[in-house]
Amino acid sequence: MIDHLALQCADPEASLGFFTHVFGALGVHEAMRIDGPDGAVLALGGPDGFPKLWFGPLVDSGNRPVHLALTAPSRAAVDEVYRAAVASDVEVLHAPRIWPEYHPGYYAVFLRDPDGNNVEAVHHTFG
Repeated sequence: MIDHLALQCADPEASLGFFTHVFGALGVHEAMRIDGPDGAVLALGGPDGFPKLWFGPLVDSGNRPVHLALTAPSRAAVDEVYRAAVASDVEVLHAPRIWPEYHPGYYAVFLRDPDGNNVEAVHHTFG
């Protein structure tokens, strides 16, 4: 039950571009932009338009990679994320497949974002 997540980024615009392009099949789009004294803070939303994933300027440069999973509406959307990543020379950590160790209907692709985070598109099929 996450309301929103904010990440510090070396280049918030690059992170915004990465997520809107690669995860576009999931309905990810820019939802809000706030200009501040340290630079712009950018927010992504999904199909509901609510700003849930925020990117801001890097304030603490410690090594702290994050894992972020975004819900995909279908396995085809996971595959589309994978194709967008490959077309953009994004590092693919794990190509789309079923991950039975999580549950029998867990279908996901894992990628590396511009700040080194492990990001995932996942579709859950139950039953």
